[in-house]
Order: sequence, then C-alpha cells, then structure tokens
Amino acid sequence: MAELGMDGSAARRARILAAALAEAEAVGWHDLRLRHVAERLELPLSAVQAEFRDADAIADALFQQALQAMLAAGAPPGFAARPPSARTAAVLLRWFDALAPHRALAGEMIREKLWPSHPHHWVPMVFSLSRLIHWVREAALLDAGGLRRQAEEVGLTLVFLRSLPDWLSARGADRAWLRAGLARRLRWLDRLA
Repeated sequence: MAELGMDGSAARRARILAAALAEAEAVGWHDLRLRHVAERLELPLSAVQAEFRDADAIADALFQQALQAMLAAGAPPGFAARPPSARTAAVLLRWFDALAPHRALAGEMIREKLWPSHPHHWVPMVFSLSRLIHWVREAALLDAGGLRRQAEEVGLTLVFLRSLPDWLSARGADRAWLRAGLARRLRWLDRLA
C-alpha cells in the first residue's frame, strides 16, 4: 500500500515539475509563480509545496534529471578503450543533451542562483557542481587516486565551468561545435593519464 503512495507521489512530483517548466518556458524563470503551476494542475498550493520547497527546488530537480540521464545512458561497447578525454567529453555531452530542451531556461536558473542577493544558493551550487564532477569521473571511468585524482577534479571543474557559457550561448545548440570545444579543453586529460 505504501508503495502505491510513493508511486502516486512520484507521478505528482513529475507532473508538477513538467508544469513548472512549461510555465517558466512561457513566462521566464524570474516570473515563474508556483501558484500558477498549482492552478494549471488544479492542485492546492500546498500540494506543490509538499513536493518542492520553492522554485529553486524545481531548478534543482531539472538538474538532477540531467544527472540521471547522463548516468542512465551507460557505457557503449568499446567505451573503456577510448582515451579519457573522449570518454569524458561523451559523458559531459550527455548532461548537456539532457538539458537541451530547456537550455535557455537552465541558463536563467543558473543566473538567478548566482544573483548577489541569493548567497544562500551559492554554497549548495558548489556542492552540486562537486557531485556532478564526481559522477562525470565515475561515468567516464576515471579511476585515478591521490594527486592525479585531485588534478582531474579541479581540471574537469574548470572545463565544465568554461564549457557551460558556450553551451548557453547562441551557438550552444550546435552539438558539433560544443563537442569540438570539449575535445580541445580535455586534451590535457590524456597527457595526465
């Protein structure tokens, strides 16, 4: 019986997330109002709050979906034989591809998280970025330890932070251009190995 409740909650959460994203695509992230999401779904506002503490939690859920999609793809045949830079670029592209339908919205979310008046979002963003890089390393089969692991983590963080504005730019929808930029920025990874 409890399992059915969890499934219902998961379905309701997914419906709320989808409606919130649709609303935000229509009005912009800054103008998203969760009461309008509740109205759209004919739910009480308390039902939205029970699933998402605020709009920032909606953004976090979208980024979590991208992480799950990145990891769910798994490793294709021959993946382990590819150079570390190629494996890592493929994994990062999965994350970007998962967010592609909401690329502009994701940029709005990130910019709002970075507002000077939102320092309460800064520290969680650092932890989220660290977790993302950890999972990129896992999915890309990067198993180094010690100083090499630290170099990979710092280097991958910098590559990601440099690639994110490219992805958010007008040219960011061009997957080949993004892939070429990632390949160029990740060459050091093969030398490190």
